[in-house]
Amino acid sequence: MYQLKTIHFEKAYAEISVFDNGTEVKECHAMIHVDDATLPYTEQLNAIFNAYNNLINEQLQGARSVFKRYFLSDAANQADEIIVNDVTDCAKSIIQQAPLDGTKVALWVYLMTNVQTSLGKSGLYEVKHGSFRHLWNGSAHNMAANSEYQTRLLFNEYSMQLIEEGCTLKDNCIRTWLFVNDVDLNYGGVVRARNQFFFTQGLTVNTHFIASTGIGGRQADPNVLSQMDNYAIAGIKEEQIHYLYAPTHLNRTSDYGVSFERGTYIDYKDRRQVFISGTASINNKGEIMYPKDVRQQTHRMWENVETLLAEADCTFEHVGYIIVYLRDLADFQVVKALHEEKFPGKPLIIVHAPVCRSGWLVEMECMAVRKVDNPQLKAY
Repeated sequence: MYQLKTIHFEKAYAEISVFDNGTEVKECHAMIHVDDATLPYTEQLNAIFNAYNNLINEQLQGARSVFKRYFLSDAANQADEIIVNDVTDCAKSIIQQAPLDGTKVALWVYLMTNVQTSLGKSGLYEVKHGSFRHLWNGSAHNMAANSEYQTRLLFNEYSMQLIEEGCTLKDNCIRTWLFVNDVDLNYGGVVRARNQFFFTQGLTVNTHFIASTGIGGRQADPNVLSQMDNYAIAGIKEEQIHYLYAPTHLNRTSDYGVSFERGTYIDYKDRRQVFISGTASINNKGEIMYPKDVRQQTHRMWENVETLLAEADCTFEHVGYIIVYLRDLADFQVVKALHEEKFPGKPLIIVHAPVCRSGWLVEMECMAVRKVDNPQLKAY
């Protein structure tokens, strides 16, 4: 299970989780927040940078960043400073999903010890340890005419990148994130493009899909209607990948015309990693539970995630970070209080990001890890 701690810096603080199973590779998640929401943006960003540098150089010495995501309140006026000043050798995602504590910027960073990171020839970032190459990418986008064409091009380009790395979308991609500008208007195009592209790649209800979050989010350029982050593993075997369904609580996403898995877990010799897709208040008939009641929706959302985790022999104690997406800013105080009571000290951020169906007021995603012993498999 993760060890949790909160570290305070000048003008910022970090919620940290550390998974240490006694092997070379420790896993860490850090959610870095600004203390003072009244500071100008540049000061807030510098506070984030300073806290991150302190973590890397002192608190988490030996850990390397493998993925970063910046949450911004106004990407059009804020993203350029991050692009210029953050030169970390890892995949970086920058998205307008305003932190709902009133600050302008927050950072989620995923770190590991004893790994090598580099930019691969395909444009994907490689994180290497032992037999596996973990391939990360952030902020992929293009300027095609609409959300459907943009998403089709995103998946086509990503598929070609994977081929260049000796991988395929079907066999190696573990997780995607799709951020949709004006999700109520443009999500339909994203769904059509993904459904069609997956079919051409042999991804169907009879094979499998890919764990994913599809959520509202805006890039700096308003013409970008669909942005993608993704994660794949080169060297992974089919028998290491397992899909989570929780049929007592959730239906298959294909039942209502979309194509992603509720969750996926990967087994290694020394650990099990669990990726929970964006999950909302839904039942196993695909119906929204507790319309217009964010408190009840939050409890049902937790119940759904807990059931998915249980299929992987995990609980919330194995979860390393949580991202919560809210449609209505007015629900923040209620949802914040609920989460802080249930998950004290766990890396958490609540952001403004409408869910793909308007009746869903709240959604969450998370990642879990637990120690296992699979002598027939290779270590992480």
